[in-house]
Parts: sequence; C-alpha cells; structure tokens
Amino acid sequence: MRKEYKTIREVVGPLMLVEQVSGVKYDELVEIEQADGGVRRGRVLEIDRDKALLQLFEGSQGLQISSSKARFLGKSIELDVAPDMLGRIFDGMGKPIDKGPALIPEKHLNINGTPMNPAARDYPSEFIQTGISAIDGLNTLVRGQKLPVFSGSGLPHANLAAQIARQAKVLGSDEKFAVVFAAVGITFEEADFFINDFRKTGAIEKTVTFINLANDPAIERIATPRMAITAAEYLAYDLGMHVLVIITDITNYAEALREVSAARKEVPGRRGYPGYLYTDLASMYERAGRIRDNAGSITMIPILSMPEDDVTHPIPDLTGYITEGQIILSRELYRKGLTPPINVLPSLSRLKDKGIGKGKTREDHADTMNQLFSAYSRGKDAKELAVILGDAALSDVDKLYAKFSDAFEAEYVSQGYYANRTIEETLDLGWKLLGILPKSELKRIKDAFIEKYYPKEA
Repeated sequence: MRKEYKTIREVVGPLMLVEQVSGVKYDELVEIEQADGGVRRGRVLEIDRDKALLQLFEGSQGLQISSSKARFLGKSIELDVAPDMLGRIFDGMGKPIDKGPALIPEKHLNINGTPMNPAARDYPSEFIQTGISAIDGLNTLVRGQKLPVFSGSGLPHANLAAQIARQAKVLGSDEKFAVVFAAVGITFEEADFFINDFRKTGAIEKTVTFINLANDPAIERIATPRMAITAAEYLAYDLGMHVLVIITDITNYAEALREVSAARKEVPGRRGYPGYLYTDLASMYERAGRIRDNAGSITMIPILSMPEDDVTHPIPDLTGYITEGQIILSRELYRKGLTPPINVLPSLSRLKDKGIGKGKTREDHADTMNQLFSAYSRGKDAKELAVILGDAALSDVDKLYAKFSDAFEAEYVSQGYYANRTIEETLDLGWKLLGILPKSELKRIKDAFIEKYYPKEA
C-alpha cells in the first residue's frame, strides 16, 4: 500500500504542492482523496527534495486542502489495451464512453511509450490510398510517414479527417488495417459529427476513437494524443496491423501545454509557448514509423489549425521540421467552393517518390505528377496575367493552360467528401485533364507513357 500524505500546502489552478514526501517519482500517478470520499487524480510534474508538484486532471475547484490527503500510486499514466479496442470510443484518459462492455485488458501500457531504436527503423516505402486525388496523385502518403494537415480556423479539416479515416487503406487484401482517431479539445458538435459519421459508414469497426472535449480539463488534452499513439503501438507491434493515427487538433494540445507551462511560471518561449514545445511535439511524432522485421507500422496525420492562417506560427513551424511534408488547406479555394480545398502547390510529401511507381501505384505516376504540378502552376500564372492585362495578352497555349487550371481545380482537387477514388481513377483523371494540352507541351512525361495513356481523340 502506498503511503498517504496530509501535507498538501498550496493549490494554484491545476497545480498542487505536497511537502515532506519520500520515494516519489516524476510522472507518477496520484489520487487526492477528500473528506467526503471524492477522489481526484493527478500526476507528479516536478520533485524538489521532499516537495512534489502535482498536476490535477480534474482541476482544483472546490477542493479543501486542509482535509484532503494525497496517495501516490507508484506508476505512470497507463492505457488498458486489448484486441477488442477496435470499434470502441474512449474519453481522453482512455475510459470507455460508448456504453459498451468493460474492456478486459491484455496489457497495461505506459502512455509515454518507449523510444524506438533508430537503427531498428525501416524506411517508409509502401503506398497508402486515401481515395483523395490531391493526396494520392500529388502528395502521396507512404506507410510509416508523418504527414500533417495545415488548416485554418473555420476550414473543413474535420470533414477531411473523417474522410481519410473512412477511406484510407493499404492496397492488398491480406493487410490488416486499423485507424486510431484522437480528437483533442473539440466541441460536442464536432465529436458528435465524427462518431455519427464513423457509425453511419461502418468505419467505426476498424477504428479506435479517443474524444477529448473542449470543456474537459486542459491536462487531459496533454494525455489524449499519447493515449492514441499507445493504442496504435499495441495494434501495430503486438497485433501486426498497419495503423493510421489521425490527431485533430494539435493546436489545442499546444495551447494546453502553454496553459500548464504558465501555471508553473516557466520562462515562455516564442508567442508564450514553452521552450520545450519542439521536443514535446517530437516525442509524439517520432513514435510513428516502421520497425524492421515487424509486420506492423504506424502512419500519422496530425491536423493543426494555424492561428491567423500563419504558417510561420510556432506550432506549424516546428511541426514542419519534425514531419515529412504537409498538406495545406487554402481559404481561397474554400471560398471558391472546392471540397476538400487542398492547395496542392505549397503542399508536399517528402516521401512520395518512395511509395509510387510500377508495382506500387502505376508506372506513369511520377511523370504525370510532375506534369500536373507544372501545368497547374503555369495555368495559375496565365490567369493572373489575364487579370492584369486582359485575355488578349495571352497566347493560344497560355489560354489552354488557364483552361487546364480551372478544370484541374473543379475536377481533380474538388471531389467532395464522400468520393473514394482508386489510384487508377486518379491517374486516369490526370491524363484526361492533360488531354486539354497538346502533346508537345507534355515535356515531363516519357514518350512511351504519352503513347500509352494520352487520351485518344474521338
């Protein structure tokens, strides 16, 4: 039995100071029992000789410290895991909230995980099909990759997250695939949208869902993404599954980190975020990947809304350093009515070349991808020129590029949130659009591919 202490001295916001402690460890769980029998939970945040600083999960409102006692449990925050986690919905601390039967745990895992040996990492190289042309065709997601979505306030990243969770799969019928979905600091309406969407489409059967609401304690927000990644590690490395982890919204997580840092009176870094924001985000993101000689893998799509659409804000800025690319949602395309409003030109998947080509997607994928990027960019330039100088200033070829740009946005990028395109359909659509341009303009595609795939005139 762990020792109890009645030496609680001070409470400030979610923080509590307990004195005259011994044998207490960093990150250890603690229970605060009140005189009326009520129990609140927390964890050890800092130890200084015989003093322990605790972080309360439920906040300190109404807590009587004179009559409360602290009980240290001798373990860190753990998640109960079992194969029948799939199809279940949990709160931000890993407790089932779907009125289903109690989970019979196979293991209790520390949510901070264990570091992955860099020498044991395997290089991401297999294509994951999301069914979204702007991602599959141009910014391909590869198994084991970390590919964040940079959004803005009010943009439909929730719809995109739900679509990816519903549609994503590893090609090949023998592959066991699962989605771990973590919603961090979202509203009840958003949570309702995700749960109903997953249930309606049947996606919930292959999904483990963690929901942390905006009115839940900030401390819980810091645990929720780690709960999700711990569940993913169990599914991937113990059960040999390919797991896609989607976390929305990382900005809410970083805000919670800033709130706790301010309560601890730490020296703030950029924009008030703690100086260790980079290492903290890295400790989550770097848990994605593949391990050599293990069938499982973890692919991660963190979604974050950039404050004031500022890509240089510390959260997207630091995320960009740690991850392998980014998918950027555009307010301009959203206003035009494109769904999803993915701006393909500044978006980037650094590992796309490793997951495409013959035997993975199709032999012509790399060439058509480069040609589509080039043609869309030139088409946008031509349209800008027409705005300044009028259509008369454009050459006949420039007019074709401008036409291509409009068709590309309307047909290729904008596909709706329920259209699930195979990679063949995406590539064929790319060729159909390239058919707007004369063959002589397709300078980035091998002649053999033009001969084979260029649309034949009716």
